[in-house]
Amino acid sequence: MVNELALPGWLKAWMDRLQRYHYLWPVVSFASGVISFFLVTRQQSLGGFLAVALLGTWVLLIGENVWSSLRQHRAKSRLPRLVATFVTQLTHQETLCFCLPFILVTTAWGTGQALFAVILVGCALLSVIDPLYFKLAERVRWLYFAFHGLCAFVLILVSAPLLLHVTTGQSFLMATLAVPILSLPSLMTLFQGRGVLDWLAMIGLAVALSGAAWMGRTWIPPATLWITSSALSPAFNRAERAPMGNIALTNAALKSNGLYAYTSVHAPRGLNETIYHVWRHDGKVVDRIKLTIRGTGADGYRAWSHKLHFPEDSTGRWQVDVMTATGQRIGVIRFEVNDDASSAERADGEQRHTPGIGWLNTD
Repeated sequence: MVNELALPGWLKAWMDRLQRYHYLWPVVSFASGVISFFLVTRQQSLGGFLAVALLGTWVLLIGENVWSSLRQHRAKSRLPRLVATFVTQLTHQETLCFCLPFILVTTAWGTGQALFAVILVGCALLSVIDPLYFKLAERVRWLYFAFHGLCAFVLILVSAPLLLHVTTGQSFLMATLAVPILSLPSLMTLFQGRGVLDWLAMIGLAVALSGAAWMGRTWIPPATLWITSSALSPAFNRAERAPMGNIALTNAALKSNGLYAYTSVHAPRGLNETIYHVWRHDGKVVDRIKLTIRGTGADGYRAWSHKLHFPEDSTGRWQVDVMTATGQRIGVIRFEVNDDASSAERADGEQRHTPGIGWLNTD
C-alpha cells in the first residue's frame, strides 16, 4: 500500500480553513468563467493568459498521475489523496466554468449540439457537488479519468483558436488527436493490462475513441464562432454591408428576385476561417456557397450569400445552415415558402439576434 506524504502544519491549517468555505468556490469559479468570457471578447490577450494558466495546471495534474503510477511501489511517493483530489476538483471547476460560456453561446439549440451542451452542464454540476465528485474519484477511477479527459478535450477546443489563431477545424483536429493520450489513464485503469493483447486492445480502443470524436464533430459546437445576427432580404447594400428590401416569400418572388442570406459571425481577433452557407430545401442540399470570415474581436464579421436559381417549385421548408469547413454547425436560418402572398413569411432585411443565449451582445 502506498504511504502518503505528511502535510506540513501550515499547509494543513490552510487547507482546513479553506475547506470551511468550499461551498463558495463553485460560485467563484463560475463567476470567473463568465468574466473570462467577456475578457476574451473584449481583451483577447488576457483571456489567452487565463487559458495558458489552465493548460499549465493540466500538465501538472497529468504529471502527478504519471509519477504516482510509476512510483506506486515506494512509500511516500504520492501527494496525499485529499490534496490531489482537491486540486483536481478545483481545476475541473475552473476549466468547465471557463469553457461553458463559449459552449452555451455557440450551441445551435435546435440541433444535436444541445445534447453535448447539456452533458457539459451536467459535468459542471458534478464538479461542484462534493459527495458525487469524491465518490466518482474514489470508486470509479476509469470514469474519473474519462471525466478528466473530456475537460481537457473541451479546453483545447476553446483555447487553441484564441492562443494559436488556428481555425475551429484545426483546433478540433488537435483535440481529436489528443483523445488517445488523454484516454490512456482511463483505459489503463479499466483494462488493468498486463499482457500484449491487453495493451493492443487499449491502443485500439484509444484510436477508436479518436475516430468517434471526429465522426461526431457535427454534434459539438464550434467553441469560438457564433452568429450574432442574421437576416433574409431580396436586395443588399454592399457599400454598407447591410440587407435591404421587403418581399413575401412566395415561389414567384424567389424566382424573379432571388434571396440573400446574411449572417454576422463573431470570431476571435486574427482568425481567418472558411465557412459555408448550405441551402436546404425540405432537407435536401441544393446549394453550398463558400465564404471567408475574419475575426475582428468586436463586431461580428458580416458575410452573405445570394441564391439566384431556385427550383420550379420552391414551396416548402427551407433552411440555410452556416457550417465550418469540417462540418460543425455555427447556426441556422429557417424559413418557409408559400404560394399565397397574404400568408407567406417575409424577407424584410431586419437583422435578428440569434435565439436563446446566442443573442448575448459582447460588443
